[in-house]
Amino acid sequence: MANVRRKKRLLMGTGVCLLLIFAPFLLKGYWVRLLTNIFMFAVLAESVNIIAGYCGYLSLGNMLFFGIGAYVEAVLMNRFGFSFYTALSLAGLGSGLFAVIVGILILRLRGHYFIMGTIALMELLREITSNLSLTGGAQGIMLPIFPGDAATANLFFYYFMFCLMLICVACTFYLSKSYLGYAFCAIKLDEDAASVMGINPTLYKTAAWAISAFFTGLAGGGYAYWLSFIYPSDVYQLATSIKMYLMMILGGGGTVFGPIAGAFFIEFISELVWGKFLDLHLLILGLILVLVVIFAPKGFMDLLQKGFSLNNLMTGIKENRA
Repeated sequence: MANVRRKKRLLMGTGVCLLLIFAPFLLKGYWVRLLTNIFMFAVLAESVNIIAGYCGYLSLGNMLFFGIGAYVEAVLMNRFGFSFYTALSLAGLGSGLFAVIVGILILRLRGHYFIMGTIALMELLREITSNLSLTGGAQGIMLPIFPGDAATANLFFYYFMFCLMLICVACTFYLSKSYLGYAFCAIKLDEDAASVMGINPTLYKTAAWAISAFFTGLAGGGYAYWLSFIYPSDVYQLATSIKMYLMMILGGGGTVFGPIAGAFFIEFISELVWGKFLDLHLLILGLILVLVVIFAPKGFMDLLQKGFSLNNLMTGIKENRA
C-alpha cells in the first residue's frame, strides 16, 4: 500500500513538473511573472523550513540573507562588472558565510530571544545599507538590464526560479534522509537531550542556518537582477519574513513539500482575493488562513497523508485545541 502511494505521488509530482516546464508557452506574461514570484517564495519558505521546520528555531529575520544576496549581486554587477552567475554564486556563499559568523553567537539564544535577535540583526543591516555609498544608500542601486526583449527575460527568470526551487527541494529531501537532518530533528525535539547524545547543538544549528541563508541569498540575487533596481526597505522586509513562515506552517513545517504547497496556496489565494476584493482582501485572506489553520493545524501535507475525510478534519481540530 505504501509503495502504491509513493508511486502515485511520484507520478503526480512528475506531472506537475512537466506542466510547469511547458506553462510559459501556454500562459500569458502576467501568469508567467506570477508563477516566477511563487517559485521565489517557495524557495524562501523551504529555506526557512530548514532552520525552523527541522531545527525548531524560528527565524523571523531570515530576510536579512535575502537582502545580503540582493546587494552582493547588485554591487558586484554594477560596481565591478561581474557576470550574473559569478555574482550569484558569491551572493549565496556570502549569505551562508555571514550566517556562520553571526550564528555562532546568536544561535546560542533560544525561543523569543532568538526571534528578537534575528529581527534586530535584519534592521541593523537595513540601516547600514541605507547609509553606505557603495550600496547606493536609501535611494537604491541599479543593476544591468537583462539583454533581450521582455518575453526572453520573463522566460529566463521563470526557469531560473523554477530550477532554484527544484534544487532547494532536492537539498531538503537529502537532508531529511541524512544524519544531518536527524541531528536537526533531535535538536528540535529536545536540545539538551541531543547534546547529551553527542550532538553539538550550536554546530548543527549553525549548519542549518547557513544552508537556509545560502538558498535565501541565491533567491535575493536572482530577485535583484529580475527587478534591475533594489533599495533597502524592499529587500529587508519583516512582513515578507512572516509571510515565508506562514507558508511553511500552512504547508507543513518539517516536511519536504509542505512549504512549496504553502507558497502556491498563499500566493494564488492572495492574487485571487486581491483582484476580486480590493478593499477587503486582507480581511478575507486572514479569514481563509485562520480556517486553514483550524482544519489543518499540521499543514497540508499532514492532511494529504491522512486523507481528506471529515473524521480527519475533526481530529485535526481536536489536536489543535489540545
